[in-house]
Amino acid sequence: MLLRPGIENKEYSFMFKHIDKVIHFSIFFLLGFLFRVRFPKTTLLYFFLILISYALLTEILQDVMKLGRSLEVLDAVADTLGLSLSYYITRSALLN
Repeated sequence: MLLRPGIENKEYSFMFKHIDKVIHFSIFFLLGFLFRVRFPKTTLLYFFLILISYALLTEILQDVMKLGRSLEVLDAVADTLGLSLSYYITRSALLN
């Protein structure tokens, strides 16, 4: 899904200019949440090393594969923010 070419269809009312950033944030929030639920004892360092490496790899592959997608720094920022929020939400939930 992260490597497929995106189609921005302006016909739908929920579509807006940077919806792809919201989608990146949401996908990586969910990925981080599920990762923490499955591996609750993972440290912050391993969590970010594993998942940010995955995020950066997908961004690089988007650019290398030439399928209509490109490497965007703001996508990587949205990925990182989604992961960060998921880590801190699950951290507080798992401590209770």
